[in-house]
Amino acid sequence: MTGLIVVVVTLAVATLVGVVMRRRSGVPREVRGDVERLTSGDIHAELGERATLVQFSSAFCQPCRATRRILDEVTELVPGVAHVEIDAESRLDLVRSLNILRTPTVLILDAEGHVVKRASGQPRKADVIGALGLAIGE
Repeated sequence: MTGLIVVVVTLAVATLVGVVMRRRSGVPREVRGDVERLTSGDIHAELGERATLVQFSSAFCQPCRATRRILDEVTELVPGVAHVEIDAESRLDLVRSLNILRTPTVLILDAEGHVVKRASGQPRKADVIGALGLAIGE
């Protein structure tokens, strides 16, 4: 009987953890601690006039392709916003310095290159547009 209780409790905890992680995936969050600043030299591309969406991807990541489409759509909707995609495997130095733990990870930068928000996992278009409002001051 004790074994059955342990199995049921373990399954309940695992399910709860899974649900919480799924709900948090892709949601842009405030950046804690020192606000990181990236330059065009860091990302090997020009920063957007108003904001920049920096996406860290890997070659075989299916959510990365969907994220690319979402961010491209957002850059078409919001003038002055650039989308830069970085291959995480070829830029391990930057991945380590920014503590990127999974792909896709999207950093939302303001016009000066300060990281305003960060999302791990595939974000929703509405969440990205909302986070851009903070980056561009609207």
